[in-house]
Amino acid sequence: MDLSTRYLGLTLKNPLVVSASPLSLDIGNLRKLEDCGAAAVVLPSIFQEDIENEIDEMERLVAEGSSEAFSYFPAHMAENVGPKNYLDLIRKARAAVDIPVIASLNGTTRTGWIDYATQMEQAGAQAIELNIYYLPTDLNQSGAEVEARYVDILKAVKGAVSIPVAMKLSPYFSSVGHMVKTLDQAGADGFVLFNRFYQPDIDLEELALVRDLKLSHKGEIRLPLLWIAALAGNVKGSIAASTGVQTAAEVVKYLFVGADAVMTTSALLRHGVDYMKTLHDGLVADLKLREVENISEIRGRMSRGAVGDVAAFDRVNYIRILRGGVHHG
Repeated sequence: MDLSTRYLGLTLKNPLVVSASPLSLDIGNLRKLEDCGAAAVVLPSIFQEDIENEIDEMERLVAEGSSEAFSYFPAHMAENVGPKNYLDLIRKARAAVDIPVIASLNGTTRTGWIDYATQMEQAGAQAIELNIYYLPTDLNQSGAEVEARYVDILKAVKGAVSIPVAMKLSPYFSSVGHMVKTLDQAGADGFVLFNRFYQPDIDLEELALVRDLKLSHKGEIRLPLLWIAALAGNVKGSIAASTGVQTAAEVVKYLFVGADAVMTTSALLRHGVDYMKTLHDGLVADLKLREVENISEIRGRMSRGAVGDVAAFDRVNYIRILRGGVHHG
């Protein structure tokens, strides 16, 4: 059985990719994930704020003449400025595993995106995922201005590096498909659909905002399924599915709508890194039952473009769901 796929111009042994999470900070975890079937790994996002805070702290300590500066930044201080630890992680990961290592960058300024992306490439990252976690809470900012920001960031990074660049996007654009097409035309090598924004809750006892991390569940697969089905075959860039992957069934569903790769983290955080083998073996078992020899036999078979009149299909589907609900209610 041939499970191989292409993502961001890279040949992967199968479509299973470890998305960005703290699990990938540990080299032992990376080796185990590779042994269990992972075909590529996205390292955790490096945040521009963390880098700049590190630089600011060093400058403060040096300005104060504190001896702490020399313990905090030992030996060659200049080499420790900025994202040194992250760059070391990229190098160590490349040395430890044979699968592709993708860096993840979350910047805030044009300079930050360019500088850190360049350093990631130099450290050996085989691709970069731009995790543009941007909430447009400025009520005076238009949708067009928000979209232009994404395009500007992509073009700046693409102009600075020669390795593939993927855009990790949220589903909250007024026209997701048009945004993806625009970024595709601007040179994006692939798309990760979707990013999950972590909204706050309220603790009514303490009257305080609660910021906690909720792992995704398989019910969240439906929105990415919809948009991947609509985009598959209509963009040059690769498409990676993200969110809601708990079992091999979700992996297969994403492949049917046209995903080139399928990413997961929540399942691994819930069940441990060994769970990657469960996902891999489950994928193989499902394809065997379908008598599939090559993933290309199922990829995109249930995409929106695989049906005839797509506009009518969307409308009829909507009506059937509502009428079905009334009928069964």
